[in-house]
Amino acid sequence: MFGIDITLLAGIVLVTLSVGAIVFTLLGPVLTGENRDRKRLEKVQQSRVPVEAAKAGTRGRRRSVQETLKEMEEKQKAKAKKHAAPPLSLRISQAGLSWSKPKFFIISGIFGVVFFLGGLVAGAPLLVAGGLAVVGAFGFPNWLLKFLRKRRQKAFLNEFPNAVDVIVRGVKAGLPLGDCLRIVAQESKEPVRGEFRKILEAQHMGVPLSEAVGRIYEGMPLPEANFFAIVIAIQQQAGGSLSEALGNLSKVLRDRKKLQGKIVAMSQEAKASAAIIGSLPLIVMLLVFFTTPAYIMTLFTTTAGNIILGGAGIWMFIGIMMMRKMINFDF
Repeated sequence: MFGIDITLLAGIVLVTLSVGAIVFTLLGPVLTGENRDRKRLEKVQQSRVPVEAAKAGTRGRRRSVQETLKEMEEKQKAKAKKHAAPPLSLRISQAGLSWSKPKFFIISGIFGVVFFLGGLVAGAPLLVAGGLAVVGAFGFPNWLLKFLRKRRQKAFLNEFPNAVDVIVRGVKAGLPLGDCLRIVAQESKEPVRGEFRKILEAQHMGVPLSEAVGRIYEGMPLPEANFFAIVIAIQQQAGGSLSEALGNLSKVLRDRKKLQGKIVAMSQEAKASAAIIGSLPLIVMLLVFFTTPAYIMTLFTTTAGNIILGGAGIWMFIGIMMMRKMINFDF
């Protein structure tokens, strides 16, 4: 109608649409920001890969630590059963003595004879002297072993935090753990020096470090020595900062020692009261003996007096043991 060819107009429209489609296809992602979103998504995915790898590594390490703790818990249960009633040879070793079993039995027999002769010299009846011989042969040597073990363990606890601090400083300075243990075995006081020397001797025999350190609990059945063995074993199997772990252990050991001192200080009043109450009957008996001996000697010269003395002694012993149980804090 206006003199325009319909076919030409349709061709122009088709060409325009085709060019527009091509331009939109090429420039559409840029104009709409699709490329930017895709690149951002790729960056996020790439950043997640190391994070997921780190999480996987953390999970693997945590699993390794859990397995190590479970294995060590089983070992500790076995050790606890073993040390609940340690054999005589182990008790002698824990007391710091180098005696053999035959030597211990010979010394026990000598104590029994000495106690028996002492009872006879004091004028005790034969039955009483025999009882003293039994106490000297069986009771006194075991009490002596227990006393020496307690004293040695106390000396170990006093020196052990210093030894751990030496290891921490050595590790921070770049020394290997074996050299740090060697320094402790050479420079520390007994009995820490002797126990660490046993660790080095076990290593020289080819025993792994974690197992060699674990043997320290056999010579020193203390929670502190067990903590040290657990820290070393976990670090050897799962890795981690040994200086940080041992530094925390040293702080825990010193805090435990401070707490023990506070408990001892707070319980002194109760211990003093128990000592006064326990010794008061004996003091009264001695005072009566010095003032009116004839009055108190009735308890020793008559059968009824002996029975009264025996019953009073039994009840006194029971009362003293009960008071000891009440004031003896286990820490």
